[in-house]
Amino acid sequence: MQHSTEHPHVHVYDVHNPVAERRTRQVMWLTAAMMVVEIVAGTIFGSMALLADGWHMSSHALALGVSAGAYALSRRLAHDPRFAFGTWKIEVLGGYTSAVLLVGVAAYMGFESVKRLVVPAPIQFDEAIPVAVLGLAVNVVSAWLLSTGQHTHGTGVGHDHHGSHAHEHHHDLNLRSAYMHVIADAATSVLAIAALVGGKYLGATWLDPVMGIAGTILVGRWAITLLRDTGRVLLDAEMDAPVVAEVREIVRDLPSPAVLRDLHVWRVGKGKYACIVCIATNDGELTAHAVREQLSVHDELVHVTVEITPMAA
Repeated sequence: MQHSTEHPHVHVYDVHNPVAERRTRQVMWLTAAMMVVEIVAGTIFGSMALLADGWHMSSHALALGVSAGAYALSRRLAHDPRFAFGTWKIEVLGGYTSAVLLVGVAAYMGFESVKRLVVPAPIQFDEAIPVAVLGLAVNVVSAWLLSTGQHTHGTGVGHDHHGSHAHEHHHDLNLRSAYMHVIADAATSVLAIAALVGGKYLGATWLDPVMGIAGTILVGRWAITLLRDTGRVLLDAEMDAPVVAEVREIVRDLPSPAVLRDLHVWRVGKGKYACIVCIATNDGELTAHAVREQLSVHDELVHVTVEITPMAA
């Protein structure tokens, strides 16, 4: 039985993004400041739309704090030998936690919206509308900051020789969670402005809770999507990734008759995968090193273990 593996430095899979960390921290403070403004203004002006949006932003400020903390913790533990594949999954865990908080935000928005639909509250529209517009402006600036943080993260890109290219920012689930929180804030700010303007000029006060319910559905869908994506990584549910089919194809096209007995693929970094391949063959000239050479065309496979066993008679 032949066994071949390569163990690069334990942390080659961590591609830390200091720009994303810094931008996430900046957005966290912007969101926290706007949260205070909206809660105070909503209380003074009697605007449930502003108050709900302010409390909504408080949850996002907390979630952004989780994202920023995940970056900091991942960086601080980057050289800790206890992490066999580096600290990247700390960032994924941060994204998952943020998604859970986002579900809570959606539930809160839904509850408040239904309550306002049943028991309407008087609103000082002239004072509330400018605050809502300011909130939207803050969200636009925050989204821009996080967007530039994504596009500057150009290292560690998964790339194969069949033309598929996995852009790195799609794999930074922690940054994506922060971005989605900001977009959710912006969406609810737009809905709040629409409700306030409609209430002032059309007398349609019912728009406030209806827009809140629409925002609940929108934010809830984003949260579920993020939970699914981060959960897949944390549970190593990656056997439907394109690279798995590519590994199977390489084994099938080996020059020697061989049978793929076992295959395990899981993600260990942003666009980076580890795999264990067990091949059965009666060709004594087929070596584990040769199989590794065939698999090396896929740059996203950064840790490969190959085992060659004799085929049963």
